[in-house]
Amino acid sequence: MAANPIELQPYSQLSDEDCRQRIINAKRTLGERLVILGHHYQRDEIFEHADFSGDSLKLSRKAANSKAEFIVFCGVHFMAEVADILSRPDQISILPDLSAGCSMADMADLPRVEQAWKELSSVIDPDQTLTPVTYINSDANLKAFCGDHQGVVCTSTNAQKILEWSFSQREKVLFFPDQHLGRNTGAKMGLELDEMVVWDYDQPMGGLTEQQIHQAKIILWKGFCSVHQMFKPAQIENFRKQVPAGKVISHPESSYEVCQLSDYVGSTEFIINTIRDAEPGTDWLVGTELNLVNRLHQQMKDQQKTVKFMSPTVCMCSTMFRIDPQHLAWVLENLVENNVVNQISVPTKVAKSARVALQRMLAISI
Repeated sequence: MAANPIELQPYSQLSDEDCRQRIINAKRTLGERLVILGHHYQRDEIFEHADFSGDSLKLSRKAANSKAEFIVFCGVHFMAEVADILSRPDQISILPDLSAGCSMADMADLPRVEQAWKELSSVIDPDQTLTPVTYINSDANLKAFCGDHQGVVCTSTNAQKILEWSFSQREKVLFFPDQHLGRNTGAKMGLELDEMVVWDYDQPMGGLTEQQIHQAKIILWKGFCSVHQMFKPAQIENFRKQVPAGKVISHPESSYEVCQLSDYVGSTEFIINTIRDAEPGTDWLVGTELNLVNRLHQQMKDQQKTVKFMSPTVCMCSTMFRIDPQHLAWVLENLVENNVVNQISVPTKVAKSARVALQRMLAISI
């Protein structure tokens, strides 16, 4: 490696178009040594450079199966962690901007989850009755916690299959960090709302009584996605008045009330495929991240489909938006000079346990 990495500061003076050309040139120079992963929520100026696009798990698996030495993940921190955990030892995972985190993932951290586990042990025996399930939108050490406690990871695509497996192992589930994915999935499986209680990590015993804990099937962590919180039932009702034949499709990170009013509920990939496969001329109201909705709007125009963002308030994932052409150009030109900047490296012990939970998920999902 070169002794002095190229500094980031001068890149802030470059225009997006200047960066675009430099990114293209760097990609050409690096060739098969590089793979760029672009999550669906990335801005178009980044998305166009992705070798693979998709959700976080799909992208990490594609990168691990590539010849690339460098995996540049245009997403957020937990995604680059998953890429590092699932990739080969000779591969390096990089996040162009280290400030690209996830507010939902930040709502559940290891000390809080360990404290919840400890408090629950005064009412039930968690090791015998409780399966910890973490949404893939979480830090590596929470995936490791699940790996160490006979738990598992889930995605928005396989959440129901994972919960079914979890209930086959033990009678209850501790689901974190997103309460809405857990609640919507549980409801789809036929659970009553009072069988799914919310653990408020700022309250002693999560703000729950012993009776609530005993009766609960799923203990939902008090976490949520700030983008999907923007969607409200009134927005769906207004759309149906204006477009009676229109269809509503939402991501399960949206509230229970929004998902109950939607015609379709599913993962990002499900939303994309459902709208693409729909009849020409259909109208869609979509409850998920703005960049993806705008991209679908443009792509569907030639089929006379309208694709509208559910919220009247413009709201994109601010942490996803941190990955910009300037940071991507900086990372790639450093790689051209044999400098690795912004490497994401999960500690070996954490990675080992997290890999157990991830591989358990993959085995269940087959």
